[in-house]
Amino acid sequence: MHHYLIVLVQFLMVAIVLVACGQNDPGEVEKTEEAVRVSTIQVQSVTLPVTAETVALMEGAKETEIRPRVGGIIKKRLYDEGVFVEAGQPLFLIDSVPFKNTLSELRAQHYEQQVRVERMKREEQRMKQLVAEDFVSERMYDAAFADLAVEEAALETAKVRVQRAELNLSYTTVTAPVAGVTGRSQFSEGSLVSANDSLLTSIAQLSPIWVRFSFSDNEMSRFDGRMTKKNVQYVSVIIPDGSEYEQKGEINFAASQIDPLLGTQQLRATFENVNQRLLPGQFVRVRVAAIESQKVFVVPQLAVLTSDLGRYVYVVNEKNEATPRPVKVGEWIGTDWTILGGLNPGDKVIVDNIIRLK
Repeated sequence: MHHYLIVLVQFLMVAIVLVACGQNDPGEVEKTEEAVRVSTIQVQSVTLPVTAETVALMEGAKETEIRPRVGGIIKKRLYDEGVFVEAGQPLFLIDSVPFKNTLSELRAQHYEQQVRVERMKREEQRMKQLVAEDFVSERMYDAAFADLAVEEAALETAKVRVQRAELNLSYTTVTAPVAGVTGRSQFSEGSLVSANDSLLTSIAQLSPIWVRFSFSDNEMSRFDGRMTKKNVQYVSVIIPDGSEYEQKGEINFAASQIDPLLGTQQLRATFENVNQRLLPGQFVRVRVAAIESQKVFVVPQLAVLTSDLGRYVYVVNEKNEATPRPVKVGEWIGTDWTILGGLNPGDKVIVDNIIRLK
């Protein structure tokens, strides 16, 4: 009896080895004496818009260059680089002494001309009275009247010169024409800048903000070959930390032709950015959703595996066994993956302990 038990144990050990050696087929699930505890989700088809994702670049809706309207020496920079400024906020101070001196000189000339005009007015009135009393000829009055007109014209010229000098003096304080985030200062204090030529800095408007991206011919096939304002429902931004920006955007530019060098269509979308969470120059991902919808399945990304044959998931069959199922995947939605084909409504997809199944 004891010998029979030894033989039986040896037979069972050989049988186990044979069963283990028979599991070389990667398409079959390895069977062990101990069941693996897993979690499953029962999938049902859902209706989602047709989507496409790509990398994009944020840019300011308005990139404004700040240039001085008068030339001179920069006395002081009045802002911090890379911070938000309001429209009209002072940015640079140019040496104002030469402009103050010019203004004082022109004001004195303007006052001098006012005196001349007043004197000529009195002369014209006197000549007018003398003509009425026949003490002087009409020609003398006409000459006085003409002299008054010339002096009044010179007074207007002097007035315009004063106004121009006042304007130039105000330009010595360079202000922000729009609200936005300032760039790096291109000139340090003490530098000489030229009027309308030297680029002092730039300001990027943050709200609204634009995102620029492109799609290839293959990606646009799901959008009837071309993306437009009419067939795009919305555009969303996935920022670098993986979260989705709370505001949806819309297409505000779609190229009318395909770039022959890159084979892509250039697009741009606009977003409200009141909280300034998005910044120009930032690389993000955009998801474009079409107006048309499709029926898909949604499973966690961890449930989708990759082999030499493509993507697959583990599905629990009617015998309570884990079997691999090839699937056709679509786009990511947060931490989930859309499945375009390979699953049926009611399938139980395994979502954990997948390493032990493999």
